[in-house]
Parts: sequence; C-alpha cells; structure tokens
Amino acid sequence: VFYYIERKLTMEFTYKPKGVCSKLMELDIEDGKIQSLKVTGGRSGNPQGIAENLQGISSLLKGMDVDEAISRMEGIRCGYKSTSCPDQLAQALKAYKASQT
Repeated sequence: VFYYIERKLTMEFTYKPKGVCSKLMELDIEDGKIQSLKVTGGRSGNPQGIAENLQGISSLLKGMDVDEAISRMEGIRCGYKSTSCPDQLAQALKAYKASQT
C-alpha cells in the first residue's frame, strides 16, 4: 500500500515597510502563491481610505503568484512619495523571494 502525501511549502513572512503609513505587513505564502495579507497601521477613515484600500488589495492578491503580484505593484507611488503601500508590498515579496534562496 502506497500513500501519497501532498507536501506544500507554506511560509509566514513579516515585513516592516518604509516611507508609508503602514507599520507592518504579514504574509502567508504557500507554494509561491499569496494566501493572506494583514497590514497593521495605515490611516483608516482618511480621505484616501488607505486602510480600506489595503483590505481590498488583500482580497485581490489571494491566490496570486508572488512574481505576478510584484510586477503589478512595484513602482506605484503615493502622491509625492517615491513609494506606496502597494510598492512596499512588492518590496516585501521580493524580500520573501530572497529569503528562499
């Protein structure tokens, strides 16, 4: 009797973004796909709705390949800043990839 055990590579990854309102990004990544994103900080209720936007981004990213998410978000700016929460999320994903090698 042979049993096939499916092995999945799951990792929780934490990143401290720089130059944005968000203070901490926590990712669950399984087999190279984003399973969940939790962002701490941000400014809920402000005119731009930053915290609310990050909740929406989290829903859109679920199941997305890490490389695809990086290509979609890297380089996005927030107003006059050279970065944004989506750009910092791309940086977090790049740091995750670097930690895997």
